[in-house]
Parts: sequence; structure tokens; C-alpha cells
Amino acid sequence: MVEKVYITYNEVHKLCQSSADHILNDFQPNLMIAIGGGGYVPARILRSFLKRSSAPNIPIQAIGLSLYENLNSSSAEDPVEQPGTKVTRTQWLDLSSLEMANLIGKNILIVDEVDDTRTTLEYAVRELEKDVEAARQKLGREGERTRFCIFVLHNKDKQKKGRLPDDMMDEGRYLAARTVGDVWICYPWEATDIDEHDRLARLQPME
Repeated sequence: MVEKVYITYNEVHKLCQSSADHILNDFQPNLMIAIGGGGYVPARILRSFLKRSSAPNIPIQAIGLSLYENLNSSSAEDPVEQPGTKVTRTQWLDLSSLEMANLIGKNILIVDEVDDTRTTLEYAVRELEKDVEAARQKLGREGERTRFCIFVLHNKDKQKKGRLPDDMMDEGRYLAARTVGDVWICYPWEATDIDEHDRLARLQPME
């Protein structure tokens, strides 16, 4: 049976808060890209902690990637999921608009909720780097380096199928607020009964 750990909104809020100084001082992001759907809420919470006095809010853009699939479970109301093998785009940036041009030369923070097999993060970084480079060449903007960084709430301590760029890891442009075992993490935005979710979280807190 899959071990499940229930995370509350308060815990998500505090994980973002505890990571904000590192992100602000070391990554210095100009823009965030949230991977949907798990990255939306952390990105929005994080933006409040990254706000500098007299500076505008950091913009948030979104991409949608799907890797997980439902498996048969003993309870129809409690489906178990596991990572799939192929990343599917459900939403992407408009390559023909200023949206892509605005990424050139920026420090971009990619936000997701969990680094499980790393397959989704590998895909996101690889495809975004490729698209930004194509836009840079098309617009003739030589010498403008775009730096991608990653923030996740939880990194699962397990062998990864995906691989992130060596320079990203060597330069410390990857941050997980917390490293956990290979458990199934239930986030509050997935809950259909938030009171029951919080009750289970109190019974099974994450250390």
C-alpha cells in the first residue's frame, strides 16, 4: 500500500516563506513560470515573499505538463497515482508573441510542487531553453544569457529518471524547500474535502 503524507496550506506557505531569502538573494528572479497544476499555488504564495520594496511584483506565467496517471485503487474516492513515462503538454507559452521575447536575458524561476522522477522538470527546462534560444537568435539579441532556476516544495530522495543541466546543478540553481522519502504527497489543492484533508494531516504530520 502506498504511504501517503498530507500537506496543509499552512505548511506550503511556510515552506515558501523559508525559501524566499535564498531565492531572492541567489536566484534574483525577474519572472516565474509555474508548472500546472501543482506549481500555481506555490508560485503565487512565493511572489508575496519575493516582493521588494518599491519594486513591481514578479510576473508569473504558466505552462501545463502532465506525467501522472491514475491507477486502480481499492477506493474509487481515493485513487492512487504514479508517474507515467511520457510528458504531455497541456499548456505552453505563445512562441509567436512578445511572451517568449520577454524571457530573453532574464533570470527565470520555474516552480513546481514536487520533484519526483525529475522527468517533468527535465522536459520543462530543456524545452524552455530551446524555445528561448530560438527566439534570441531570431531577434538577433546576442550576448543576452537567460538563466533558468528551479524551486520545488518537496524533493523525493530517490533515483531520478530525468536529468537537469550540469551547469544548473553546479551553479546551485536548484532549490527544494524540503527533501522527503519516496512517499505519495497529498497537497491541499487536490483535496475535495479540505476539512478531512487537514484532519489526516494532523494525524500524519510530515517531519
